[in-house]
Amino acid sequence: MTHPLDLKEFTLPELEQLMAAWGQPAFRARQLVKWLYKGVADFEAMTDIARPFRAELAEKARISSLTVEQVQEAADGCRKFLFALEDGNLIESVLIPEEGHHTLCLSSQVGCAQGCRFCLTAQRGLIRNLKAVEIINQILAVRRQLPDHRPLTNLVFMGMGEPLANFSALVRALTMITAPWGLKFAPRHITVSTAGLAPFIPRLGLEARANLTVSLNAADDDTRNLIMPINQRYPLAELLAACRAFPLPRHRRITFAYVLLDSINDSPDQARRLARLLRGFRAKINLIPFNRHPRLPYGPPPEARTLEFQDILREANYTAMIRESRGQEIGAACGQLAGEKAERLAD
Repeated sequence: MTHPLDLKEFTLPELEQLMAAWGQPAFRARQLVKWLYKGVADFEAMTDIARPFRAELAEKARISSLTVEQVQEAADGCRKFLFALEDGNLIESVLIPEEGHHTLCLSSQVGCAQGCRFCLTAQRGLIRNLKAVEIINQILAVRRQLPDHRPLTNLVFMGMGEPLANFSALVRALTMITAPWGLKFAPRHITVSTAGLAPFIPRLGLEARANLTVSLNAADDDTRNLIMPINQRYPLAELLAACRAFPLPRHRRITFAYVLLDSINDSPDQARRLARLLRGFRAKINLIPFNRHPRLPYGPPPEARTLEFQDILREANYTAMIRESRGQEIGAACGQLAGEKAERLAD
């Protein structure tokens, strides 16, 4: 029978309390977190801990991990990991190679309740939230497979699920990810993306350290209602008020992501409305031509229309980037994560 006490679920202060309750000195907690965040899966590998206490740990506790069900690699080097959780549910993470380093796209939920019409994850609905340790274990599982010369430095919460709908686990995971006793990631290299859960946006900036990306995708409520049901709860005026209340660090910007859907939200008029809507923000705009999928009824705009949309924003003095699609042929691109085992790709 699996022991329920998973040591990875504890922060350093919590481990110190646990060690005290077990009659151990406080430094034992620091020894443990050092090994846990190295990704060690066996107490016997913790060689600076006395053998009798290692035996006691094996009796009282465990070290959780994720099971890799499948890894797919795209021609551009992106790798999609399908992980099995302990309850049998499946989630996906995407490793994106960059020059000299890697970025990992993390999931925060099994499925998603937000119902965005252009997102494959939304087709599943919400099954459950991930625990903080299940977020951490995605990082540790992927990091074990990387060469030292090309480390994992950047994290984006843009995988399966709405991170702000799993707020307490998100903040707990971010604490573990950025802490000097934890994974030691720089907050400036971490981005949390939201479909627009307005009440949690200012709280994110107060309770954690990360960059903010808002998946906007329309410049008026009627269009956004059509493709993003969350807009009926938190319309644009309320969403943007929350963004203004986000405590933005000096020299940082909010990123607004905009998935371009052919003949729906890609007109020059929408671009001009978007420019007016975001006036006064320290903002960067990521334009994402829709990534096709046979189960979704949308397509990307023609390239000329995408470029015209970008030009209108640039003329209004915005930084507007067209984001390159990565890993599309393995279903690893933006909006394509379904948490399902894929058929083997043809050679």
